Amino acid sequence: MDTGARPVAPRRLDWLNNETARWVSEGILTEGAAETITGQYVASRAGSLTRVISYLGGAFLGVGLLWLVATNLDALSPLVRFVGIVVVWLAFTAAAEALPLPRPLRGAFRGIAAIAFGGVIFQAAQSLQVPAYEPSLVGLWGLGTLLYAYASKGLAPLVVGIVTTMIWFDWQVVASSESVFAGVFAVLVGGVVATGMAALHDRRQEAFAQVWRLAGGVLVLGGLFVAAVPQIGDHDLALSPTLLVALVIAGLLVAVAAARTDGLSRWEVLASALIVPIGLALVAWDPQVDDLGSVSGEAWLSAFVSIAVYVVVAGAVAVDGSVRDQTLLVVLATGALVVFTTMQSFAVFAPIMSGATLFLMLGVLLLATGFVFDRARRGVAANLGEALS
Repeated sequence: MDTGARPVAPRRLDWLNNETARWVSEGILTEGAAETITGQYVASRAGSLTRVISYLGGAFLGVGLLWLVATNLDALSPLVRFVGIVVVWLAFTAAAEALPLPRPLRGAFRGIAAIAFGGVIFQAAQSLQVPAYEPSLVGLWGLGTLLYAYASKGLAPLVVGIVTTMIWFDWQVVASSESVFAGVFAVLVGGVVATGMAALHDRRQEAFAQVWRLAGGVLVLGGLFVAAVPQIGDHDLALSPTLLVALVIAGLLVAVAAARTDGLSRWEVLASALIVPIGLALVAWDPQVDDLGSVSGEAWLSAFVSIAVYVVVAGAVAVDGSVRDQTLLVVLATGALVVFTTMQSFAVFAPIMSGATLFLMLGVLLLATGFVFDRARRGVAANLGEALS
């Protein structure tokens, strides 16, 4: 083995070996050239392990910094606390951008800097006597982190920025409208925005596109999950200014993505937009279940429709992840479907079924769903090019 070979993930090396073998068979490469190319790489999982350890260490360190701020550090004055967290934030930012660090460690340092920036925001608010439980503080944190992510092209700040921005958005909408209905609406609209951002990043920033697409899957499946919960809450849809602005942004993203993208990316954006009214309809359709244990026909129908909708959407997300070779999307869709089906079954069917019967029904349903998912995934992956051409 060549000790100077570059370590790559085993899956990528398998792909390269298959491709070079095909090129040799087609006369594009000679066998010697193919061996020279493949000999420059060696299968290794060390890089992935290093990345995971570095990111976990960065996450723990970043959360620890926020925890220190949250505990108020009464032994120090507000000025010392503020200067301290600013120094930590600037030190990790400078180290990540100026020092010749390995990629995993650089990513971890950027993640710590992104989390520490939140500490700066909250400590500054505390020093200025601003209430800590304000969604605007999380919004500033998210906005600043997103700007840093795009300036540095770092994935870790992008993840922190998306998470904090979506927390701010839903928190702001619910706080201003005091409506669970509006909260579900906000999550689904956030899914449209994230999916649209993914589509716009597909050609130039594939790594960013994957993060945005995963965020879109989380928001769409999460919004539908809450929408289908029986008796989730009020049905009054109060459109706050924040939600109206988000709707305009989502509409513009859908229009731009539909015009500038094609194939699978365009279908993803259009499908995410279609899910919004479907989710709102599930929230509005809330049949009552008798406290005495009887389940009305409407409740049965609502449960079956909710499960059917969720199966279709989760299946689409799983197929999308399979076609794009984005494993996290497949895992997300499968896990969400299992949790949703279990919750829905216990919420609606448990009053009239024994525990054993309920679990037998769930087992059969999940096995059948898994079989259908696998067949659909294989068929779509094999024929997607023809279907979208």
